[in-house]
Formats: sequence, structure tokens, C-alpha cells
Amino acid sequence: MNIPSRSNTNFSLLSAAFILANCFLLAACNETKAAVDTEAIPPVAQTSSLHASSLHTITSASVATASLDNITQTKTDITEPAAKPVQDIWPRIRTGFQLPDDIQHKALKTEVKWFAKHPEYMQRVMTRAEPFLYYIVEEAEKRNLPTELALLPIVESAYQPFAYSHGRAAGIWQFIPSTGKYYGLKQNWWYDGRRDIYASTQAALNYLEKLNKQFKGDWMLALASYNSGSGTVRRAIRKNKRLNKPTDFWHLKLPKETQAYVPKLLALKEIILNPEKYSISLRPIADSPGFKQVKTKAQLDLALAAELAEIDLETLYNFNPAFNRWATDPDGPHSLILPIESAEKFEANYAALPVEKHLRWSRHKIKSGETLSHIALKYNTSVKHLKKVNDIRSNGIREGKYLIIPLSSKNKSSYALSSSQRLKSTQNKKRGGSKTRVNHIVQNGESFWEIAKKYNVDMHKLAKWNGMAIKDPLRKGQKLVVWTKGSKTAVKSHNPNSTVRSIHYTVRNGDSLSRIASRYHVSVNDLHRWNTIKGKYLKPGQRLKLYIDVTEQSGSRG
Repeated sequence: MNIPSRSNTNFSLLSAAFILANCFLLAACNETKAAVDTEAIPPVAQTSSLHASSLHTITSASVATASLDNITQTKTDITEPAAKPVQDIWPRIRTGFQLPDDIQHKALKTEVKWFAKHPEYMQRVMTRAEPFLYYIVEEAEKRNLPTELALLPIVESAYQPFAYSHGRAAGIWQFIPSTGKYYGLKQNWWYDGRRDIYASTQAALNYLEKLNKQFKGDWMLALASYNSGSGTVRRAIRKNKRLNKPTDFWHLKLPKETQAYVPKLLALKEIILNPEKYSISLRPIADSPGFKQVKTKAQLDLALAAELAEIDLETLYNFNPAFNRWATDPDGPHSLILPIESAEKFEANYAALPVEKHLRWSRHKIKSGETLSHIALKYNTSVKHLKKVNDIRSNGIREGKYLIIPLSSKNKSSYALSSSQRLKSTQNKKRGGSKTRVNHIVQNGESFWEIAKKYNVDMHKLAKWNGMAIKDPLRKGQKLVVWTKGSKTAVKSHNPNSTVRSIHYTVRNGDSLSRIASRYHVSVNDLHRWNTIKGKYLKPGQRLKLYIDVTEQSGSRG
């Protein structure tokens, strides 16, 4: 037998050790690969789609990126524990259901059938609801309210943050102006709290709690009252009592819309409870906060806020639909709602931003005939704010003096979801058929009914073409878009502004543009537009052309 030398022995041992190490390494790699292959991608990332809104795109992209980072880390460091899958919110919502679920009613079955036939609608709604659903469920649970209420914005607005109804209701909870004010939702030129996701949810739950107490815990009657008003429901109850009829929801004679309203919510509950039964795929939504409320110190340009949060401006508006203009309300609320992953970036960047850089500022030299309202309109701000920042107590201003003006950092069109730009987009939307667009300038005292009659169009359509409700007040000089089947020639001959006449005015001693404009109820800008006026001053004997509304002229002009 040959006895191996020491060197051969060492070589053999090294070879064996090397082979054994490779075996262990291969086994470890296989084990790691198995862990990566079976690692659950967070549900939000799994269902990311190309047609999703920017709201969902940013949220999903961030979650998906985080998931890929976790996988990469697993490959390079086998000692790091795998990331836990994101928990879905639907089981939590089902657990909190409190409304009756054993109702076999024709109206309910009809609504269930509709939802089952329109799965794409459910997907769109859940995409919009995704950032806000956790917050609403959380708030409902804090109050021990039914989690079905988190589904109510689907019935009310399909979770569209900018929803506006023919009854002047706004936001995902569809508050009308008066009810919104009663429940503390501020509404002004800069801000509409009815569209504030955070504030309107608190107001809606307060309102629903109150209605539930009024009807002694009967949620069916409380929900009906949320839709049609508690007075309507109480009158229907009194009538049934007089007729010795039952007074539960199903036996009351309520408005047609209300009769379908409660069954829609119950149908949604049935769909959420048994999605497989109706072939509905519930979009997985994380059972974790979808946004964070961050504090600001003063009025802030929304384009700048988007830059600080490192998101696009459209996403910022979708999370903060309450802001009507290019900046936050100067009088507050001084806060923003941001996607979770963007809130930390914003807070870090905002902390380093000096207060004087929240907005851009400019100096405006007051010209002859200018008023605060003219200047506010020119710079897309409010008269109240101009007076505040310039410490002006009255409406009077003097030619030659200067005003400090807050300016947006971008042009108007960049703020595509501001109130004025949304209206512009609505009015510019082409309507089907061979319809002709006409711009109608509202005259003093005109109503939707009168204007619709003049153009032979439907009054409700007229309001819709202009992003309004028929109960909204019209202002003299307001521009409305009318889509009519008549030709432009026919429309002109109809002459809806027949009370407007052209006149020639001869300038007298002491006349100024502002005095003439005030006398004939026109603006200085109109005078410039209608005439070629050089310099600041008028000369006696100079002739001016004016277009005046004869219904507004009174007294002797001399």
C-alpha cells in the first residue's frame, strides 16, 4: 500500500474542503432563490395598471420599487429577513360591517346585478379610493361606526375628489354649501372644505352620527336622510303612521333617488362580502395609511409645494382638491395632504425654505381708472388678500401708488386642476353632433332658464357645459358656453344681448376714464379695448365709442 506524502494529504484535504464549501454555497443559493421566487410582492404593486391615475401610479410605483429593493437585498445578504407582505384592508372592512345583510329586496338585487355587470367601474372606483380608504375606515372605527360608511363615497361621488352635482354638492361626501358651512367646512375663493378629504370626512361622520341618533339607531333611515334630508324622511314616517303602515325604510315613500341610494350601499356591501360569487376582483388595498397631513406656516404656491414633495402638480391637486387656485388659502388651513412616501421629503425640504420664499412677489404701479378688483383679476388673486398684504382698509386706491402682488411661479395652464382651469377644460370640451359653440355673456338678471330658452337648449345641459348647477347664481358679465344646433349666422341674428347698444360719448372738462366707466357701468379696460387712447389723460371734445346695457342706464346723461 502506498502511503501518501504530507503535501499530497494537504492537497486532498483542501480539495475536499473546497468541494464541500461549494455544495453548501449551492444549497444556500437555491434556498435564497426559492425565497425570492415565493416572496409576496405587495398587493398594490401587483395590480399596478397603465390606465391608473397619477395618484395610484406614484403610490404603486413607490411600493413596487421598495419590493424590488427587498428582493435585491435578499440576493446579496442571505441573513436579512424577507419583507412581510402588505396586509389587505378588505378583511378589516368586512369585520366592521353593521348594516343588515339578510335583506332580500328587489331594489337591492337590481343594484347588485348592476355592479356585477360593471367590474371595470369597481376597478376605477377602488383606484380612486386607494389613498383615502384606510383613513376613512380608521375614523369610522374610532367612533364605532359601521365600516360600510367607507363605501358611501362610492355611492355619493364614485370617490371623485372634484365631483360636483346638479344640486350644488361637492367633494367625495357631496356636501351642499349650507350643510358644509353648518358642519364647519370653510368655503371661499381660495379653498372649499367640502373637497378637503381630511376635513370633509370628519364633517360627514359627524353628520351621519347625528342622523343616526335622530332615528334612534336606525342606520337605514339615517342614510336615507343623508341623501334627501331628515325632514323628508320624518314627513314620510308621519304619513305612514297616519295610514297605519310600517315606518321602516323599505315601506316609506321617498324620492326616487333616495329609494335607490340605500340599496346601492347595501349592494356594495354584498359585493365586498362575496366578490367571488359575483366574479368581482377586489383591488388589493394596503391596510396602512395612504397619506399624511403635513403642516405649513403660511400661504404656499402649490407648484412649489409639489417640487418640495418631489411629485407632479396633478398628484398634489388630487390629494388636495380643496384648493381652488394656484396657492393655499392665505388664512389657512395651513396644511397639505401628501402621499406617505412624499411627506417626509416635503417636510425636510420645507424646513429649509425661508418664509419669504413661499410665494413670488411683484410691485404693481396703480394706473388711472384701475380698481382693486381689476388688479386682483389680472394677477389671479383676491381683493381681500390684496388688501391684507398691502394693509389697505378701504376699496379706494390712488393712481401712481404701488401695490405688493403675490405671484404664481408658473403660468395659469400649469395649474391644470385649479378651479379656473377645470372650468376652462369643461367649457372647451367638444360636444357630439353638429353643434356650434357660442360664447354668451350673462346680462343683468338673466337665469339659466332664460338663456336656455333663448338658444333652445336644455337648461341642465347648459349648466353642465359650464361646470355649474342650475341653482348656482349667475353674475353679470360671466361667460357661458352654449352648444347649439343652429349655425353661427342664425345665432348672431338671434342676438341674445339685444339690450346692448353702441353709443358715442364726447369727453368733457374734468372727465376721466374711471368717471366715464363708472357712469355707464363698464370697465376702464373696456374703454381701452373699444378705443385707441394714447396716454393717461383725455382731452375735451375727444369722442369715445361705448357699448352699454340700456337696462342699467338711469337718469339724465346730459
